[in-house]
Amino acid sequence: MSKIPLKNPQMPNPENEEVSSDPAELAEQVKYLKNQLYKVTRSIAHVRESGLDEGEVRGVYPNLVMSDMFQACWEKFFRFMDVEPRFVAPSSEHCKVNAEDMIALCDDKTIGMVAIMGNHYTGHYDPVWDLDEALTKLNKEKGYQIGLHVDAASGGFIAPFQPEVPAWDFRLPNVLSISASGHKFGASVCGTGWVVFRERTDLAEHVAVSVSYLGGDADSYTLNFSRLDPAHVHVCMMYDVCMTACLHQWFLRSHTHCYSFAGTGKKRFVIMDDGDTACLPVVSARLNPDLRLPFTDIDFQHQLSEQHWYVSGYSLRFEHPISKMLLPLFNDTPKSATMFRVVVKSNLTRELAEDLVKQVEATLKEMDSQGTGFKMKHKAAKLAHRPSVC
Repeated sequence: MSKIPLKNPQMPNPENEEVSSDPAELAEQVKYLKNQLYKVTRSIAHVRESGLDEGEVRGVYPNLVMSDMFQACWEKFFRFMDVEPRFVAPSSEHCKVNAEDMIALCDDKTIGMVAIMGNHYTGHYDPVWDLDEALTKLNKEKGYQIGLHVDAASGGFIAPFQPEVPAWDFRLPNVLSISASGHKFGASVCGTGWVVFRERTDLAEHVAVSVSYLGGDADSYTLNFSRLDPAHVHVCMMYDVCMTACLHQWFLRSHTHCYSFAGTGKKRFVIMDDGDTACLPVVSARLNPDLRLPFTDIDFQHQLSEQHWYVSGYSLRFEHPISKMLLPLFNDTPKSATMFRVVVKSNLTRELAEDLVKQVEATLKEMDSQGTGFKMKHKAAKLAHRPSVC
């Protein structure tokens, strides 16, 4: 029996990886192998029945190039539309892609490139301006027609008020579409969002479904055919514009204080966000791994929530939309690593910020006092915990 190659050469190949002794790691590898075995078996059966070769059975898969710090909508897109994801894993130092790595994954099957204006982990903006320049050069050299989509779900109502941010929108020739969410940072009700196209011709006519049985003609572009009340949409848009002005005053906020860990001289936190300008209004950090603390950032999240503060804790890994394997989020950080994030919304007052700092100090003091006892106390809960990114 001839060996059938995997559909995506980028996907991790367990044959080339060391076998882990961790039960969770082994379970993931077994899950991946079973998934691939099922696909290969189905493919072989079809080849034998139809007399076609492997390439004819699988056909040509288009691909999309983007950062692995994507949101859930892209996972749905890859699954529903049979598009191959090609991910770039940034470094934990920069937390954003670079043009060289993105361009290296493009070929004649690439249908587009995605730049994220404000990832939900650290708030960094992908350098849309650099990607645009690199795409202009690549398209000219190769004769491609690869365009840029800007995923501004988080930064669409932030970046326009930051004059220090270079051109990232339709001022760049390769930007063909931009998406934005109105409900980020508490500025509107959930479900308010838009996709704006550079030209009407960029939105293919065959994507829309014309419906006439609901009283008049209407075009539907949604997958679930939800039909929003027009009044609801207009009210949300007006609310968005008003609240964005309130958000502006919080762009110049302070970092969470980097307390030194007693007796070591080492910093308590490693700051991961992009500073006070040209990024989302978030504070992202992780407990300093050099301290080898008996608790993680997710433990810290749970403990702090007892003081009525919710600070998002994340594992620095993601599930590949196709292979279902858990992969490291960064190219220089193990997938067992964790971090936390504070989102600065328009209702954060100085009094609230001071209380947060006070509760952070008290929570860490309590966790430190338990030492290794904290690890044993919460061992069962940590084994059962499988955090998700939202």
